[in-house]
Amino acid sequence: MLKSILFSVFALVSVSVGAQLNTPDWSYNATIYEINVRQFSKEGTFSAVTKQLPRLRTMGVEIIWLMPIHPIGVKNRKGSLGSYYAVKDYQKVNEEFGNMDDFKALVKEAHKLNMRVIIDWVANHSSPDNIWIEEGHLDWYTLDSTGNVQPTIGTDWWDVADLNYENPAMRMEMIKSMKYWLTEADIDGFRCDVAGWVPMDFWMEARKQLQAVKPIFMLAEAEEVPLHDAFEMTYGWNFHHIMNDVAKGKKDATAIQEYIKMNKYPGSAFRMNFTSNHDENSWNGTEMERMGDARFAMAVLASTIEGMPLVYNGQETSLNRRLKFFDKDSIDWKKMDLVPFYTKLLNLHKTNQALWVKDGSNLAQFITTQNSKEHLVYIREYDTQQVITVLNLSNKKAEVSFDSSGMSGEYTELFSGKKKTFGGSSKISLAPWGYQVYYK
Repeated sequence: MLKSILFSVFALVSVSVGAQLNTPDWSYNATIYEINVRQFSKEGTFSAVTKQLPRLRTMGVEIIWLMPIHPIGVKNRKGSLGSYYAVKDYQKVNEEFGNMDDFKALVKEAHKLNMRVIIDWVANHSSPDNIWIEEGHLDWYTLDSTGNVQPTIGTDWWDVADLNYENPAMRMEMIKSMKYWLTEADIDGFRCDVAGWVPMDFWMEARKQLQAVKPIFMLAEAEEVPLHDAFEMTYGWNFHHIMNDVAKGKKDATAIQEYIKMNKYPGSAFRMNFTSNHDENSWNGTEMERMGDARFAMAVLASTIEGMPLVYNGQETSLNRRLKFFDKDSIDWKKMDLVPFYTKLLNLHKTNQALWVKDGSNLAQFITTQNSKEHLVYIREYDTQQVITVLNLSNKKAEVSFDSSGMSGEYTELFSGKKKTFGGSSKISLAPWGYQVYYK
């Protein structure tokens, strides 16, 4: 309850104060790829990730997000290896993954390939045997009636200890630890776990101090609008849930139009769009379970609507199982069937300015009416560049008709490479859950 009250107060403060984000230029057309180091390879190491960076760069990935790389607590550990989000030491790497030199080599190689690395940061809680506790800093934690550390109230996270943000010394040490990774390993930013449960004024101060070291990119695992005072990007969770519901027939295309048109985020705000991530895959189901045959159309939607598309490791292999969270469960990379699909989508996002995050001047313009329940046609444009997306959001074949009189010239269809000239009334035939993307 206290954290909810604090967030509400600090959110109000942030709206009036604001933050001058020094957003790096490389982020505006970037795409993001999440890596679970433990499951990414049989070795489960930084070095194994480093070897795959050239492949990911070719696929169109620019930002690598690594799930927590820190040592995992032993006390109250879940499973055989524990949760990455039960951090024992904020300034060390998990020895299962390698050593600090291995991690630095990963970052250095990424930079050589013009890629960026952000690491998962767990600021809301630590493991119950974190070095801070061992050093006697119990006042840095939320204590129960008997004076012992406790999990975050309202969760079943009995393998973690809730941090006390009323303690200034803990805040200072947390920011110091974040700076450590900027100065020692030259990382490019952070994905901040349950960011909405950490007071907003902490994030404002952290952002101010961190970007004084170097330009950084920050992603909040939350989607409250005020967080954009300290973070470039927030999760598109509501959008994700709408996509799941459309795929299951619980909602239709009108829900997508309504969501986009009700957007209350600043024009410069990044939203992260995804059809899967580590939480969705492990706890809520694979893409196949949640979206079935609609998953490809939803991936196209996530990549061409405003925001930054995320690919979770293994999606390019048609990952069809829930990866274990607390035990070793390596991805099988034998089948790379969707590499061409994601390569086309991610590279279009990188090269066509109509899809970049800008000032709100290139938002989606819907060509289909808001009453269209099964089809979706929208255009995004910037200067002379345009991208037209046509989606059949139903399990039946469709003839999608729309007015293309506002479009001129020759366009190329992304997946087939075929040329098409729009103008007047247009009609496109699509398979069930079919999609076409035209660009110029």
